[in-house]
Amino acid sequence: MHFASPTTFHQLAFAVSRECCWSAQMTPVGDRDERDVHARAQAELLHAMARGDKSALGRIYDLLSKPLYSLAYRVLNDHPEAQDVVHDVFLQLWKSAKTYDADRGSVFAWAATLTRNRSIDRVRRRKRRAEILAESAADIHGASPSAWGADSVSSKENSGAVRAALTQLPPEQQAALELAYFGGLTQVEISTRLNEPLGTVKARIRRGLLKLRATLPPRL
Repeated sequence: MHFASPTTFHQLAFAVSRECCWSAQMTPVGDRDERDVHARAQAELLHAMARGDKSALGRIYDLLSKPLYSLAYRVLNDHPEAQDVVHDVFLQLWKSAKTYDADRGSVFAWAATLTRNRSIDRVRRRKRRAEILAESAADIHGASPSAWGADSVSSKENSGAVRAALTQLPPEQQAALELAYFGGLTQVEISTRLNEPLGTVKARIRRGLLKLRATLPPRL
């Protein structure tokens, strides 16, 4: 699985924005009028969502889900991750529909911004998670990150095997590893979140990783 780096993401976002602006300049007036009609219709759907109209949510999902999914997939290069992002975006649209202001941009522009932000946040969390797992694994005497597959495990966020293995750990090790693995927190951030000394957190993560190494399938 390959993820876009933050630099690559910003390059992609710039390219998409430039492409959209060029398209707008080249779009015939009639097409622009039609696009304005669609934008107003989407705004009306969002206003209906703000009034609690669930059918409006379904209609706007049908209109926007495909382009939003394409945007998320271009950043994440992963189908389940992209689907999760789109789901989260529509959930946020539903919850925040009352805050929508048409003067600040179209519904699609708002949704696309949410999609881009959530996608890049996932890339950054994934990077932090891989770094902390690699750092912890490197601290284990006689083991390197590649010896037990830190990179492989870090790419299996939705793996049932990983989740099951975590539940077998003592509560204090499970809590520390879940914050690193699922939350993407650094060891210092975990120490602050759990109100535990940094050395204690590092030790818990090391012990937990050793147990995961013994529990998880070799090629996970």
